[in-house]
Amino acid sequence: MNVAMFPGQGAQFVGMGKDLYDTKTLAQERFNAANGILGFAITDIMFEGNAEALKETRVTQPAIFLHSVISYEVAQKTTPNMAAGHSLGEFSALTAIGALSFEDGLRLVSKRAQAMQAACEVAKGTMAAVLALDDAVVEDVCRNIEGIVVAANYNCPGQLVISGAYTAVESACEILKEKGAKRALLLPVGGAFHSPLMEPAREELAKAILETTIHAPSCPIYQNVTAKSTQDPSVIKENLIAQLTGPVKWTQSIQQMCQDGATLFTEYGPGKVLQGLVRKIDSAAEVQSAQMD
Repeated sequence: MNVAMFPGQGAQFVGMGKDLYDTKTLAQERFNAANGILGFAITDIMFEGNAEALKETRVTQPAIFLHSVISYEVAQKTTPNMAAGHSLGEFSALTAIGALSFEDGLRLVSKRAQAMQAACEVAKGTMAAVLALDDAVVEDVCRNIEGIVVAANYNCPGQLVISGAYTAVESACEILKEKGAKRALLLPVGGAFHSPLMEPAREELAKAILETTIHAPSCPIYQNVTAKSTQDPSVIKENLIAQLTGPVKWTQSIQQMCQDGATLFTEYGPGKVLQGLVRKIDSAAEVQSAQMD
């Protein structure tokens, strides 16, 4: 069974999407429409901007969404039996499989990015990557730290990202190193994504999600906060709203898809990060990048 998967923030690079724009009429139409919807020329930043400008959350998230969805639309593909996206990538996945229209998907991603950037400015938070420790050990340390720090991204066995208030994350990193973590490194991110510090952004995005029409997708989506499949629009909405302050259960999602019969995972969008994670989660799974004409 085939899985379509879509990356999250961090996969961006300057020049992303230019080859699609130059060679595919549909891509050109989508990118031009996106400039109008967003109210600024995101194609200028994506195609020939600088890395700093592309790294801004309000730019990064719609840029990755556009590259991912357009790659899916123009790729040689078999219809997926399942879909999943990592954090932001969940919006790309839902758009690709017909739960969201292209326009609504892009508007929600833009709103999400702006709300997250605003939340980052209100509360000083950060994230850290923890390597080579069991998830349960990391969770236990986070529970016993003073201040807000939580397990945020279950990327693959032995790779868990924690998120929260700056001092709490720093304290957790020190203890996690003592517990045997190979690394516990602060990440160069703008804030504490997928933690309670994103509550203002969650409230802001919730309004927009509730006002947006979500259709039953063409195949089940395995959502980040539950790692379970659904095609129910009301459940999809609930999980999307919970996603900003809840964890990304990527390891659990891939494991569940493999249990449900997934054998081939195709990544649509920039980079190959998800392919690497899938290999570490299930070495028997076959992975590939989207095949373009």
